[in-house]
Amino acid sequence: MRKLTLILGTSLIFATTACGGNTAQTTNPSNTSADRWDTVKNRGQIICGVSGEVPGFSFVGTDGKYSGIDVDICRAVAAALFDNPDAVEYRNLSAKERFTALQTGEVDILSRNTTWTLSRATSVGLEFAPVVFYDGQAIMVRKNSNIKSLADLKDKAICVQTGTTTEQNLADQMRKRGITYKPVVFEDVNVTFATYAQGRCEAVTADRSALVSRRTTLPKPEDNVILDEVISSEPLAPAVAKGNTKWRDTLTWVVYALIKAEELGINSQNVGQLATSNDPDVKRLLGTEGNLGEGLGLTNDFAAKAIKHVGNYGEIYDRNLGPKTKLNLPRGQNQQWTKGGLLYSPPFR
Repeated sequence: MRKLTLILGTSLIFATTACGGNTAQTTNPSNTSADRWDTVKNRGQIICGVSGEVPGFSFVGTDGKYSGIDVDICRAVAAALFDNPDAVEYRNLSAKERFTALQTGEVDILSRNTTWTLSRATSVGLEFAPVVFYDGQAIMVRKNSNIKSLADLKDKAICVQTGTTTEQNLADQMRKRGITYKPVVFEDVNVTFATYAQGRCEAVTADRSALVSRRTTLPKPEDNVILDEVISSEPLAPAVAKGNTKWRDTLTWVVYALIKAEELGINSQNVGQLATSNDPDVKRLLGTEGNLGEGLGLTNDFAAKAIKHVGNYGEIYDRNLGPKTKLNLPRGQNQQWTKGGLLYSPPFR
């Protein structure tokens, strides 16, 4: 069905381009930057492309509900647009499907632990919003393997998902170090980790956060360790299809609002009280002063709606990856700039 949907979506794009028709009421992108924004607004719902298989980022629970940082980004945008964080339909996409789904208009936002790269921002046709998680690629091995470094993986089999920066980074790093290895590649991430769990690979590689997440799903998580070496930088960010400037701006400034809210000490519990604050920065962010929302086609309190329903960045992080979760990932680079991290929002003015 997905293949059929993508084929039909591609056909509709060519048809509407040739005829110069108005696509504001369809789910396909067009040549004008406002159309995707208008389509979403008129539909009253966001279609969000996620993985659905990575705990902490996007995962479907036994109750059928989605959770994770990537999921909360889409919920925040829905809250800003519709004052309803549940106005989201999720589509599970594989690494191979994700870019086509965005390009053809099957999804409005790709929020799927995707690395921001030059080629993806140019030839692939993505427009990225701010980074929501700074990550790096690592390698997981069995504790009893005596593998301590990349050098110990010489001539060893390493499981890796194809069609990702992970596969490319591994090849680059091993070539640079002159280490021969046996790549065992799969399109499906579940098959990749299942093969490792079965012992057919001595190691498996992915973003460090993904390894921490996936380790919790292995039969004996404690029997697996993640090597200290980080072999790449992986800035993970949501994206929209290129040419949708207004839609990208909306996504961008909702993400920045979540980051800025944490910096200013605004959270889901006190956002209502702080609406009467005398702090100019707080007043502009929450829309009680100025008309910043109008520039995005939103209400001036769009940030307040997102914060009230979903929380600031810190709340989102703690809920999905923090110390009270199974993952317990230290924030590290994902701290605010005021605490030595990389999170930084431009001014709301």
